[in-house]
Amino acid sequence: MDAITGGGFSKVKDADEEIQTICDEVKCQVEEKRNEAYAVFKAVQYKSQVVQGINYDIKVHVGGDSYLHLQVWKKLPCYGGEAVVTGVEDHHDKDPIQPF
Repeated sequence: MDAITGGGFSKVKDADEEIQTICDEVKCQVEEKRNEAYAVFKAVQYKSQVVQGINYDIKVHVGGDSYLHLQVWKKLPCYGGEAVVTGVEDHHDKDPIQPF
């Protein structure tokens, strides 16, 4: 993970296997919140913020030219370590990742 200053978010990075694993873990939560099933759910880019765990803003491709922007909190291992979706928004391919 890149150095993060003052609790702020990291720079935008290309998603890797770790971020895809988080997306796979929260896919059911997203589908339930959106009342929609996704055949494609591929992490594209993300930013992270160290808090009491890690906050992630993740851009996810969900098929065609559709994307979602997820806010996910990954709890510390001592609190179970699970990932929890805290927000979901429609996102467009050209849109930058921004907090919402």
